[in-house]
Amino acid sequence: MPVEKIVSEHRENMDKSVSYFEQELRGVRTGRASTGLVENLKVDYYGSPTPLKQLANLAVPQPNSIVIKPFDPGSTSQIEKAIKNSELSIAPIVEGNLIRLNIPDLSEERRQQLVTQVKNLGEKAKVSIRNVRKDAKKQLEKEEKDKTITEDDLKMGVEQLDDITRKHTDKVDELVKQKTDEIMQG
Repeated sequence: MPVEKIVSEHRENMDKSVSYFEQELRGVRTGRASTGLVENLKVDYYGSPTPLKQLANLAVPQPNSIVIKPFDPGSTSQIEKAIKNSELSIAPIVEGNLIRLNIPDLSEERRQQLVTQVKNLGEKAKVSIRNVRKDAKKQLEKEEKDKTITEDDLKMGVEQLDDITRKHTDKVDELVKQKTDEIMQG
């Protein structure tokens, strides 16, 4: 397999790692209401775990509240239960067919916990990126051993991988810093 193809495939996997990390960050509270806090919350809907965004309209009418309007009014109790059982630590207020979440201000201690959580998620994302690099490097070395690429191709491929890996881990660091700033300013 050509070096460019190996590098390209593994670049895509690194992109997926960064995208997944960005999705995880959306679920971390910052003190401001955001539908990202609840949109991927799994609700037991007729026996199957379903993301909340598929079951309801989500809106942020004020900076400190989220309003959830289920498409099926019968699912209100399941949505309420999912919120109560989540790690959000927010009590849902049911108003007829609407569910309101009031987002309290974060304490300094809670902000520090969230920053630690964000840093841990970032570290996991970087480990994932480095594992992709390791797999790509193994594949390149195997190709060189099998004589399908030259030693120079191997060296060039590894340099490209190192460069791509650095860019992706820098992106993760940048996202961690942005989210940390957001949490601390809340």
